[in-house]
Amino acid sequence: MGEQPDGHEPTGQGGHELSGPTGHEPTGHESPSHQLPTPARRGLAALSPRYQAVAALAVAVIGVGVGVHLLMVFLSLAPQNTVSKEHGKAVEAWVFPEFEQNWKLFAPNPLQQNIAVQVRADVRMKDGSVSTTGWTDLSAQDGAAIKGNPAPSHTQQNELRRAWDFVTATHTADNRPVGMRGSLSEEYLRRIAVMRLYRTDPTRRIGVIQRVQVRSRTINVQPPSWSGERVPDKPVYRTLPWWTVSAAEAAGGVR
Repeated sequence: MGEQPDGHEPTGQGGHELSGPTGHEPTGHESPSHQLPTPARRGLAALSPRYQAVAALAVAVIGVGVGVHLLMVFLSLAPQNTVSKEHGKAVEAWVFPEFEQNWKLFAPNPLQQNIAVQVRADVRMKDGSVSTTGWTDLSAQDGAAIKGNPAPSHTQQNELRRAWDFVTATHTADNRPVGMRGSLSEEYLRRIAVMRLYRTDPTRRIGVIQRVQVRSRTINVQPPSWSGERVPDKPVYRTLPWWTVSAAEAAGGVR
């Protein structure tokens, strides 16, 4: 067949022009050639429903635990009330000794003394002789362990301090125990002292501790120079009697 007289290319059937794939808008029932990507799920939403339920339960349990802990600490610090009277033993069992709070720093009359607890011992040597050690500063050991430690042990912070407070609260001015609590406080402090000596004193390798003696060394914190206040700067000692170490403790019962 020959060319058309006007020079145009032949059209399709019916005289309509052929349309290519480009420039054709999809109709409503056609699928678009490109779809936007579905955003990725993150966090708990990325978990399956079962694991989401487990995570929600864990968060709820933690929340309840934190709430109970805060309530217990609050009851231990708040003035005595109906709840603390009824459940005082449960509160103490939860809080002491790990979560005890000491508010002396914010008291009307904060503690203005540095009190160090020291101990010495009579040690029976292998040849049968008895040697008396020098004074070991147990408070200084705790201070050295706490200094620079972002999370010091509650034992390092309070075990020795509370033991000494227990003794002073249950003894007379001439160091006589008052009742059963006085005797109990002596036993508690003695066992701490023996345990510490066996850990740190070199005599643990060459002898057996027979007796221990504990004393406190108290020094007043000096006031600022601008206050004009003057307090004694000499240390004051309170020395307790010698305590006999039981055979079980001497044989390593508290090491």
